[in-house]
Amino acid sequence: MTVDLNADVGESFGRYVLGHDTEVMPHVTSVNVACGFHAGDAHVMRSTVQFARDCGLSIGAHPGFPDLAGFGRRPMRLTLQEIEDIVVYQVGALAAEPQSLT
Repeated sequence: MTVDLNADVGESFGRYVLGHDTEVMPHVTSVNVACGFHAGDAHVMRSTVQFARDCGLSIGAHPGFPDLAGFGRRPMRLTLQEIEDIVVYQVGALAAEPQSLT
């Protein structure tokens, strides 16, 4: 039996440092990287992907609602099309990072 131990990472943004990514990643097998709408930003995504690669981890996207101030947790009235669009946008941003998605 194998177990995939997964963590959400890359949630820092701008000058805000959140989480303990470098301490956690050596102990998991896969990560979901925040894609910039609820947390994360382009710089954090790039460095998080690189560190995850250095640790040999599988990488997935962690999209969220466009609510950086509320960490994606405030109620939002979105259509299904709007939700699809924000997910596609965020996954595309992460996929643009070299060697990101597996």
